[in-house]
Amino acid sequence: MKKASALSQPGRGPVDHEVRDQIVAAATEHFSRYGYEKTTVSDLAKAIGFSKAYIYKFFESKQAIGEVICANCLRQIETEVKAAIAETSLPPEKLRRMFKVLTEATLRLLFQDRKLYEIAASAATGGWQAVLAYDDRVQALLREILQEGRQSGDFERKTPLDETAAAIYLVMRPYFNPLLLQYSFDYTDEAPAQLSGLALRSLSP
Repeated sequence: MKKASALSQPGRGPVDHEVRDQIVAAATEHFSRYGYEKTTVSDLAKAIGFSKAYIYKFFESKQAIGEVICANCLRQIETEVKAAIAETSLPPEKLRRMFKVLTEATLRLLFQDRKLYEIAASAATGGWQAVLAYDDRVQALLREILQEGRQSGDFERKTPLDETAAAIYLVMRPYFNPLLLQYSFDYTDEAPAQLSGLALRSLSP
């Protein structure tokens, strides 16, 4: 599967950006109605009123369009998480909020719209660059919180930071990864609080 993302393509002029945005908006609506897997670039071209060749001028594949839609959604989740974390200066509370908001935002954005979930599931299954980059940013944010907690004396410092971050990330992952979260619906109300509490007890100095 191609890994190239439309997000990494060279910059274009304002008109080209307008057309790209128009294609993404139309594709988002089309995928929401008919599903990502069942839609072809030809279907999109017909729905938008462009030729298939014209769409390929801006996106090299259907996946490239899906990557932009997926990246936009993941950025929205990330923005919500960062906003919640920014409301407190206490590292333990930041960790609790990270668990909670990651789960809530992922459920709301990806699972209320099953068609959007199809894109996210395809992205996670295929290892799309948008998902890999998002995972990297989530882990970086987690390491940042852990480092703050070590500096403030809230968290222990004996375990290597990368090892601690990797372990907590694995605990969190079933509650924000779309492929795994579908199997955890019965626990999403209580799991973020319980798991963040477990993580915080393990971090106690």
